[in-house]
Amino acid sequence: MLIKRGRGFRDSDVTPYAVYLDRRAFMLGAAALALAPAAGEAAPAPASQALQAAPNPAYRLEDSPTPLKDVTSYNNFYEFGVNKEDPERLAGTLRPRPWAVKVDGLCAKPSSYGIEEILRLAPLEERIYALRCVEGWSMVIPWIGFPLATLLKRVEPTGQARYVEFTTLLDPEQFPGQKKGLFNFASLEWPYTEGLRLDEALHPLTLLTVGLYGQVLPNQNGAPIRVVIPWKYGFKSAKSLVRIRLVDKEPKTAWNIAAPQEYGFYSNVNPNVDHPRWSQATERRIGEFRRRKTLMFNGYADQVASLYTGMDLRKYY
Repeated sequence: MLIKRGRGFRDSDVTPYAVYLDRRAFMLGAAALALAPAAGEAAPAPASQALQAAPNPAYRLEDSPTPLKDVTSYNNFYEFGVNKEDPERLAGTLRPRPWAVKVDGLCAKPSSYGIEEILRLAPLEERIYALRCVEGWSMVIPWIGFPLATLLKRVEPTGQARYVEFTTLLDPEQFPGQKKGLFNFASLEWPYTEGLRLDEALHPLTLLTVGLYGQVLPNQNGAPIRVVIPWKYGFKSAKSLVRIRLVDKEPKTAWNIAAPQEYGFYSNVNPNVDHPRWSQATERRIGEFRRRKTLMFNGYADQVASLYTGMDLRKYY
């Protein structure tokens, strides 16, 4: 399928800096993917399953949602490879059932939750959020989930908890991008880690996400569970979670470790702070040709700007 994309882009414009500089790893990765089994030969991805959720009118956009085919075939998911098409092509290696997420750290009631139990914790709702990527493209997606705060409050964070650390699955057999040798994209440390301040994690916009477009999350979109933080760049929305840990210090995050000069801890969508190699002032929706003005906090300034009162958002980028 053809996907509309902007003209005049270079590889360096759409590939994170750490990967772009590591040309040897990139070329080895491309060779490995060429040798990998074709989509029809790999283990098939689980068939889509319906997931019931009530649309929440408080979280809707006037913009039309991005077509499902584009949402599921144009992704950043480096555990599968550095190309946007790699996740869909290799997604059959991921086994999203059975699955459990450990929630621990500075809390009174640490626990481990199976994915089926998580699905029963709270009523599922559909929210239409825009997801913006640092490379300058965005999508509008009907996500399904419930506020992350619902889960965090169950484990009762202690007074010492200040941050939340997210850890994704580490399993090279399921994630070929984690394999040593040809599949080892050395720019990232595995497992993938991300983090939020506790008040960000407890904000009602922060969604613990288990589906999209009325179905369970496809493998290439972070099955079976991820977070979505709509006012931040997409790489903050960690996929295929296996651990959520409450901590007292700012956690190290994957892209901040790989390229701290380009990827800060906060990673808020801020059109006034350029990426070192391109402007963040405009973006292009997948499926559209014309660029549009990037909105502060991805359009959610009214809801989240107060979280950063008094902060220098050029320093804390």
